[in-house]
Amino acid sequence: LEQCFKRLLYLQEYKFFSIVFSGNGPSGICLSYLLSGYTPYFKRHSLHPHPILQRKLEEAPEVSILDQDLEYLSEGLEGRSHSPVALLFDTLQRPDTDFGGTAESVLTWWQEPDRAIPHLVLGRNAPGGAWHSIEGSMVTLSRGEWMGLPDLPFKEWLKQKRRGLRNNRATAEDIAQYYQHYVVKKGLQKNFRCGTVVTSVRKVSAESTSHHAQKDLQEDGDSLWHSSEQSAEVFQVDGFFKTVEGDKEPFSIYAENVVLATGTYDNPTWLGVKGENLSYVHHQLSALEEAVKNNSVGIMSDPVLIVGAGLTAADAILFAHHCNIPVIHVFRRRVSDPGLIFNQLPKMMYPEYHKVHQMMKEQTAACAGPYERYISLPEHHVLSFGKDKKCIFQDKNGCQKAYKISMALVLTGSNPSLSFLPNDGIDLAMDSDQPVNPKRNPIDVDPFTYECTQEKGLYALGPLAGDNFVRFVQGGALAVASSLLKKVNKNPP
Repeated sequence: LEQCFKRLLYLQEYKFFSIVFSGNGPSGICLSYLLSGYTPYFKRHSLHPHPILQRKLEEAPEVSILDQDLEYLSEGLEGRSHSPVALLFDTLQRPDTDFGGTAESVLTWWQEPDRAIPHLVLGRNAPGGAWHSIEGSMVTLSRGEWMGLPDLPFKEWLKQKRRGLRNNRATAEDIAQYYQHYVVKKGLQKNFRCGTVVTSVRKVSAESTSHHAQKDLQEDGDSLWHSSEQSAEVFQVDGFFKTVEGDKEPFSIYAENVVLATGTYDNPTWLGVKGENLSYVHHQLSALEEAVKNNSVGIMSDPVLIVGAGLTAADAILFAHHCNIPVIHVFRRRVSDPGLIFNQLPKMMYPEYHKVHQMMKEQTAACAGPYERYISLPEHHVLSFGKDKKCIFQDKNGCQKAYKISMALVLTGSNPSLSFLPNDGIDLAMDSDQPVNPKRNPIDVDPFTYECTQEKGLYALGPLAGDNFVRFVQGGALAVASSLLKKVNKNPP
């Protein structure tokens, strides 16, 4: 942190950069890699299993993928993402992975320093973002090899650590370490500012900043301020850096382009019911881990209430089950609902989640099953939390019941925290009458540049743009890098 602080000191004066990212998770890391001069080309004599894509790639092998028509290359591709560029980049890096194949990437990477664009990546945590906030022993939903970033396969890194994948999946601790290693290995550290919190991103007049710009032109020869077509407006990014002593050092910087890559981990969803703000009601899995460490819950305590039917709720159930802690599990859906994530996961690949699904089916309050210290309440919702730690539920027929609990975990998803944007970023969403939500209402972006349709110069990556898996957020980084390179004329003719 001290190193980061020293590097950040100069931000306290007004500074100018080509691009500023808010968020330093896998999206931000991948984009920093692409903007640092690392350039992907089609590897000569390689063969892609998709014949039409192979033919397109052979048309101009001497032209970087960043400089080609991404819409043309991605046309006709199908897969597990709705983003055409996400599918393109994924299939270039892992040609037949969805079919169990092991074909090598058809990309080769060249470092071309003259194409690098000055940029900053601002983040609260170390590089890796929210992966540093997840319990280290938790395993990823995605296969381990899908968590890797360009030109450094995750499995190869894991082999060097003399470890392997567990059921083809990785732990959160390994992923966090890999992302930190990636930044160092690729020489990206100079672009990253850890321990920073962005409090405001807004458009301001370029004229009002011109006297600051003149000073900076002498220091940064690659600044966009040399552009003959200087924008009438620029983004002002304000925030603070948290020092080791806990102080807040403010900074203010300007950029013609800003990339939002903040993810959604920081803002858990609330139920909005009476008593939800009581001290025994929590919204993150870490609260249960802390309670176990402190011996405030255990085998003899009242049940822990877990609300939700997603994978985080399942992780909490598995953790509690492992610690012999009694659990009451409440969720709104039917166990057989096809929209339930457990009904979409292959049983062989995800045996632990299949076990949770079995518990949900077989161990209801009305029908005792083989699983001790667990009760499932499907098609129920919470009405209120009491000061006496009594929780009131209601079933689909309107019948109410009360349970005494030791603590509650409301794990029903999370929303992005965009309080640093005007109107909390709602104006940027697909439905501008509703808050931004990664699944139901992402930020409206151009599918081939990821530039916000409502605000030129502002880009959105990852869950904010509807890409919720690491393997697919990288396509968004490719789209943004391609767009920015065109803007600053770093693309060769």
